[in-house]
This record gives sequence, C-alpha cells and structure tokens, in this order.
Amino acid sequence: MFRKVWLALCLLPMLASFGMGQDWANKMFQVRTHDFGAVAKGAKVYYEFELQNIYEETVHIASVRSSCGCTSPSIKNDTLKTWEKGAIVAKLNTDSFLGHKSATVTVTIDKPFYAEVQLNVSTDIRGDLVFQPGAVQFGNVEQGEGGIAKVHVSQAGRSDWKITDVRSNDDFLGVELSETNRGGGRVGYDLVVRLKDNAPVGFISSQLALITNDSRSPSVSLPVEGKVESALNVSPSALSLGELKPGQKTEAKLIVRAKKPFLITGISCDSECFKFAALPEEPKKLHFLPLTFTAGSEGGTVVKKIKIETDLGEGVSGESVATVVVTEGNSET
Repeated sequence: MFRKVWLALCLLPMLASFGMGQDWANKMFQVRTHDFGAVAKGAKVYYEFELQNIYEETVHIASVRSSCGCTSPSIKNDTLKTWEKGAIVAKLNTDSFLGHKSATVTVTIDKPFYAEVQLNVSTDIRGDLVFQPGAVQFGNVEQGEGGIAKVHVSQAGRSDWKITDVRSNDDFLGVELSETNRGGGRVGYDLVVRLKDNAPVGFISSQLALITNDSRSPSVSLPVEGKVESALNVSPSALSLGELKPGQKTEAKLIVRAKKPFLITGISCDSECFKFAALPEEPKKLHFLPLTFTAGSEGGTVVKKIKIETDLGEGVSGESVATVVVTEGNSET
C-alpha cells in the first residue's frame, strides 16, 4: 500500500507538467502557423510543420485531421525517439477550392501522454490564374548535371496583367520568362527554370515568387520540387565496427561507386585510430577501400566521419560515419 502511494506522489509532478495541458506538445513545434499567400488554381502546394521530440520519452502521433477540405494533412514519421524529427504535411487542394481559405489542422498525440496541437494555414486560391503543370518539377537529377523544367502560366480576366519579375532565395535556380499571348482578356507566359550544377544533394522543396502588377496580389508562389542524387555512393554509409578493447584492431571495407570511372584523390578522418590502404591508381566505376581501426586507451563510443574525395568534379565527395565501442579493460598486447 505504501509503495502505491509513493509511486502516485512521484507521478504527480510529471502528470502536472505533461498531462495537464498542451504546452509540452506545443514546444515540439517551432512554427504552428503558415500563410501560403496567393496561389494559382491547380498549383501543387504544401507546407511541412517540422517537430522534434525534445523529451526522453518516445512520442507517438496517432492522427491528424483538418477543419476544411481545402487542406489535406498527413504525418511524416509518426514515432519519434529523443531528438528525432518529423513533420506534419499540410497540402492545399487547389483543384477543388477557390478564394480565401483557412484551416486548422489538429494533431493528436497519444504517447507518452494525450495531447492535441493545432496548426493553422491560410491562403488565397486564385481562379483567374492557372499553372500547367502545378509546380516546377525536376524529378531526380544527378549531382552536378543540372536540369530544366517548364511551366506555362495562364491568366484570364485582365489584358494588362503582367509578371514583372521572378524571385528566388536559392542561388541554384535560374529563370527565363517569355510572354506567349496577350489579348481578349487573357495573358500567357512560359517559364523555363534551370537547376544549376551547384544544386546541393537532397530533396528540393522551394518556391519561386512571381511578382505582378496586380496590387491585390502582387506576389504569387510557384512551388519547385525535385531531388538531387549524389554522383558518388559510399556503402555502408553507417559503418559499425562493434566492440573492441584498448589496443585491439579490426578491419573493414568501404565500397565506393559512381556511374562513370573515377579516381579517389583523398581519404580523410580526424582520428589517428583509422588507417587506410594506398589510394587506387586507376579510374574505375567501383572501388574497394580497406581500412583498419585500432582502439585507443580511452573507453566509450567513438563516432567518426570518413570523407572520400574524387576527381568527379567540384563538390562531388562521399562519406561514411564509423561507430565503434571501446570497452574498459586491459590493453591488447
């Protein structure tokens, strides 16, 4: 009986801070409101509300719902361990709705405690403006190769409507704008968007701002999406070397590949415990890189990044993160 009472008393502060209110759940979101601004009918528009589990307990997102059919929410990674990140994706249904719209997206969390977080979105979906297709779509492109995508912009209702400028916050995007037609209350433009060869590896989720002479909606967002794939692949990207005693050695091998023959020009790691074999002297599409790790005198978990440089071009490199546990004990002789 005494033990049950003691446990209940210990849990009261935790329940007060977590279960009695929503503030603990709100703190995982840095942003809970987003205004899409003016968007065109048919535009492929979405926003990711990022969240991070800042607690020791695992967080589970049970469901999401929207107060308006103009927005379809979804969960990106519903189970988050400590410091893991996820996102709630709010997608606008611009094909089915017009005018000013707003929605509240309710995120229901059931672990470690029940809570609801409300996210708010708003937008102005313009029926007089149409993008074909609804976004700048680069698809999958290889690092350093760049790409081209085209979008046609149609406006109906004002023969004097103009796009005066196209702006981007990304230096790896370039835009060419040309007017295709004007008259009869209709205006058309072609946009040629170029992905430059300095585009970073990873997913592209960006926006172009179309600046117009319309005082009611001087800026219209055009989504940009795609993925830049690394020209170099290192396997395994996460290298586990197991457990070693101080002074003990272990050997492993990295596999480095590309679509065309290449030379490895350098291998670096900020630990003297790693030793690498001589660099290959001939260009190949596939290289095997042996390495040796010798455990130091200090125990603990060692996490080191191994970086591989090549002659494939500026910025084209690969890496593998090596992890090894050095256990306490006598040194190997």
